[in-house]
Amino acid sequence: MTPFRRALVGGVLVLAGPMAHAVEGQKIFTQGGANPAAMACLGCHGPDGKGIAAAGFPRLAGLPAGYLSKQLHDWRSGSRKQPVMEPLAKALTEDEIEAVSAYLASLPADPASKLWRQQIAVDPTTRMALYGDWSRQIPGCVQCHGPGGGGVGEHFPPLAGQPASYLVAQLNAWRDGSRSNDPNQLMVGVAKAMTDEEIKAVAEFFARAVSQEVKP
Repeated sequence: MTPFRRALVGGVLVLAGPMAHAVEGQKIFTQGGANPAAMACLGCHGPDGKGIAAAGFPRLAGLPAGYLSKQLHDWRSGSRKQPVMEPLAKALTEDEIEAVSAYLASLPADPASKLWRQQIAVDPTTRMALYGDWSRQIPGCVQCHGPGGGGVGEHFPPLAGQPASYLVAQLNAWRDGSRSNDPNQLMVGVAKAMTDEEIKAVAEFFARAVSQEVKP
């Protein structure tokens, strides 16, 4: 079976099926949606979808399509707030959300480095990232987000390689209620239990996880 269908519409050869879906997703990413308010994604997230760390714009490339779609719907509903993304998400159609999410999920992403260690970490930041602090009901970040912070499924996105300022902003958003779209409100409790210094240190830990192997 071919990966796409060809059809004649008004004497013009067009693509249908997965190929057309991929082309539409790429167009939205590079040029924006049909509504002018749905701006192109690459302006903030980079031409390869790997984000712009200096500006705090996160990587989208390689994230699960279901996760990306959920975030766009959550910006629509208001359970996640961000002044640029909210109007952009509302301007996208359902088909556009599905297409651009699938396209971004198909892009290659830098693999997470090997942060997971079986021995007890002596560095407090590494210990927090790997094992958490159960006396304060804080699980280790990698216990949900996977070994190395590489992400697990549609509900636990990658942390490794995301800009530190982006990770700090998300933890603070869970603290102040401007983001509340996590499963079972897990991140709300975790973020509120962490100190400012811990949030900053853990964010920096995962931000450098791709570029170099961080050892305990």
